[in-house]
Amino acid sequence: MNGLRDLVAAELSTQTPKPITAFAEHLTTLFPGAQAVLFYGSILRTGDLSGVLDYYVLTERPPAGWRGLFTRLLWPDVSYHELEHDGEALRAKVASMTLAQFRRATSGQGIDTTIWARFVQPCALIWTADGARQTVIDAVTDACRTAARFAIALGPIGGAPLALWTALFQETYKAELRVEKAGREVSILTYDPDRYERVMEAVQGDEGAAMAESERKRLQKAWSVRKALGKPLNVARLIKASFTFQGAARYAVWKIQRHTGVEVELTPWRERFPVLAAPGVLWKVWRSRR
Repeated sequence: MNGLRDLVAAELSTQTPKPITAFAEHLTTLFPGAQAVLFYGSILRTGDLSGVLDYYVLTERPPAGWRGLFTRLLWPDVSYHELEHDGEALRAKVASMTLAQFRRATSGQGIDTTIWARFVQPCALIWTADGARQTVIDAVTDACRTAARFAIALGPIGGAPLALWTALFQETYKAELRVEKAGREVSILTYDPDRYERVMEAVQGDEGAAMAESERKRLQKAWSVRKALGKPLNVARLIKASFTFQGAARYAVWKIQRHTGVEVELTPWRERFPVLAAPGVLWKVWRSRR
């Protein structure tokens, strides 16, 4: 199965601009036991640093205390961070989970669809601890393989690679609690269609034969379970995030000011209790825009 793994390893080695790399290195000082930092999202291809950078930090173990208890059950943790680099203000939304959790999620063993559906898309491995790089490459390779196999099972029989990927992303958006514009899968695929064709061809080449009908039915049955439980799982994660999202208030204030132009003061109370403060902030925004 070296074809797919070699493709993934080359893609993970993508060089990123210095500010993005500097932020990744900064994150390793904030997360105890950091094993790897992955960068993904639209800024990977656009380089627009005015938006929010997207990172995954993979750690050796969950956080200590009560936060770690929740993380063992409902990963990932989400946090917001800011960094000034060479006079430029950078912002990042960071998801974190253990490397072991990441490996299991990319393999498709559990009901979660979000991790392997995210990491079949392009990403860059910016930093790894000693000995962790090969494990991360294996995990992202598994994500591509898991996604491709579900795409083959859910898409048209004998369909072209892009038709299979289109079917997969449409199904994952239905299964997850996400607000996506219609045709979002088209924008993902049309940016670099050749890349997705190469991934599918590599998976099919590694598998060595067309998918048997029994395997197709098995995966379709497995998908029906994931589709039924996907939204409840996302709701549980949102509830958890409402209490554990570090930097949530700071992130919300920046988003409000960026998208509405309304200045919102970040008071200590709002930063400590973002959920309780939200109604008052939304009322202020609504009145300011009348």
